[in-house]
Amino acid sequence: MMTDDAAPGVDATVPSPARMYDYYLGGKDNFAVDREAAEQVIEAHPQQRLLARNNRAFLTRAVRHLADAGIDQFVDLGAGVPTEPATHQTARAMTPGARVVYVDEDPVVLAHARALLGTDDGIGVIGADALDPEQVLTDPELARLIDFSRPVGLLAVALFHFNPDPGPERVITAFRERMVPGSWLVLSTGSTEGLGESELAELHRGYSGTPRGMHLRSREQIESLFDGFALVEPGVVDVSQWRGNAEQTPVQILAGVGRLH
Repeated sequence: MMTDDAAPGVDATVPSPARMYDYYLGGKDNFAVDREAAEQVIEAHPQQRLLARNNRAFLTRAVRHLADAGIDQFVDLGAGVPTEPATHQTARAMTPGARVVYVDEDPVVLAHARALLGTDDGIGVIGADALDPEQVLTDPELARLIDFSRPVGLLAVALFHFNPDPGPERVITAFRERMVPGSWLVLSTGSTEGLGESELAELHRGYSGTPRGMHLRSREQIESLFDGFALVEPGVVDVSQWRGNAEQTPVQILAGVGRLH
């Protein structure tokens, strides 16, 4: 695990959702403050590690689905600490030469991503707030790798539950206006479904120290984010059940995959 002697630009006193997620997955790219916050969430929700693994497995299945549909260029918003299989690895296993742009604002994520992926001309890493679509869409690295005159796969996986409204809708709308029909949206985000007030309070408390906190949404709110996209079967479901059959956890991350009309 990382020492708390942070590199320039990294605040090791503030927990990061990306580094907490890395800790849930058994990674080592996290600080003590991240582990403490993550353990508080795990205490309230003992299956948090399983939930993170289920979400990661959903991403892999969804990228395979898009690659099988002919998508060979992807934008991965809020990509997080590089974890195998990464989006480009999954896509290229089916479509050699697939191009991927990873977007994140966490300095630790960016340092690791650039160190691991920086020599691959078909992969880009953008240091930007994924909630600022104008910044992402005007970045030269995106223009170098992504051709919006062709279908694109937009990935927003385990991202929007760290962003308040109307941020998610604004992000999706900005990209949707650039994407051509046949493009795809892959989305998963934390849900209030099945949770009581005390459970919600515990989850919010665990992320209270992060820059934007936790923002869980109802099924209806999540489904509305697919406006303009045709959801493929099985629709919006728990990540464990999207074309999978893993154990479902009490706290749900709802997920869906939609094709732009």
